[in-house]
Amino acid sequence: MELNYINALPQGGFNYDNCLRNTALINHSKAGKKAMSHMKTGTTICGLIFKDGVALAADTRATGGSIVGDKNCEKIHNLAPNIFCCGAGTAADCDHVTEMIKRELELHRLNTRSENRVQMAAGRLTGHAFKYGGHIGTHLIVGGFDVKGPQLIECSNDGNMYSLPFHTTGSGSLAAMAVLENAYREDLNQQEAIDLVVMAIEAGIVHDLGSGSNVDVCVIKKGKVEYLRNLK
Repeated sequence: MELNYINALPQGGFNYDNCLRNTALINHSKAGKKAMSHMKTGTTICGLIFKDGVALAADTRATGGSIVGDKNCEKIHNLAPNIFCCGAGTAADCDHVTEMIKRELELHRLNTRSENRVQMAAGRLTGHAFKYGGHIGTHLIVGGFDVKGPQLIECSNDGNMYSLPFHTTGSGSLAAMAVLENAYREDLNQQEAIDLVVMAIEAGIVHDLGSGSNVDVCVIKKGKVEYLRNLK
């Protein structure tokens, strides 16, 4: 049996086709090297584990380069009744990927008649991102409360995930991380946790032009979720 198509398949090694394409685009474009520049995005999101649950927070400014596209967008996405996530990166990717995983998790709940686990939600998000080799702009912080208690997991767009007591990402994350590292304690109560994540997001807003407008907060505890839209 002849398998003629085998000869048409790549035989391994490095492929430099894109290098030739990029050189041609730069040489034949009036914009020069700017023709290959990427769109800059701006966001500050953070989350932390406190004594009774998880607190997530995000700013509400959506930007495309230097243009503010939306002053009051929602960056905290609902994945399941007990699981939420903050999204940074490409707004459309964050919206569509989280909506897709939300449907998968609902089907899982209906089939198993059980609560979704935070680890499984994070695994599905990173599994989808890994298939695209980092080309999906989803930089997520997943927080939730399940049988293992409160959990916070970072899901990067290259398919990696890390469990952390507190985390922040986005263009304003350096300022936010300075606040969190300075004031975080494991025994924070709910109000202290809310105040700390709001302070972290405000630090990102002050020091990063890509972040701005209002602050949204989501508090997830056992059997209870509080979504505080436009808290500040």
